[in-house]
Amino acid sequence: MTLQRLLTGDRPTGKLHLGHYIGTIKNRVRLHQHYESYFLLADIHMLTTRNSHDDIVDVPRHAHDMVLDVLAAGIEPDHATFYLQSGVPEVGDLNTIFQYLVTVERLQKIPTLTEMTRDAGLDEMPFGMLGYPVMQTADILGVKAEAVPVGQDIAVNVEVTREIAARFNTDRK
Repeated sequence: MTLQRLLTGDRPTGKLHLGHYIGTIKNRVRLHQHYESYFLLADIHMLTTRNSHDDIVDVPRHAHDMVLDVLAAGIEPDHATFYLQSGVPEVGDLNTIFQYLVTVERLQKIPTLTEMTRDAGLDEMPFGMLGYPVMQTADILGVKAEAVPVGQDIAVNVEVTREIAARFNTDRK
């Protein structure tokens, strides 16, 4: 029996804490028992709000610590694939293709992008922030994920993924 694929992940911005466990990791451990599981270390996504030299230099350490923490919480390493987003060039390739299948106007309607920009202390939204949902589409479709557990704030990005996938799979003349 082939299991459905699950994709979940985090941006490697620092140490995980009890809030991460209660908010997402506990659920991931539960879901992991029923899915072929992919765990994304979203270092490219991190750049939308954390892109200083120190942030970038700390990625390997934070990514390593995140994997160890998730394994310690109960993820079985023999049944999980962990990967660093920037280490899979195809994610960038898909992102480039998918950028042409969604409009700027559609992306500007996503309220969480404005909130993320504001919360990051940025005066204006950088291009990478606007493209965040498109990169998430590349993450999701790149591993052919059928389950993507997200909070309400990110649910609209999964809807954008459905829209881009439908457009990609439509016979364009």
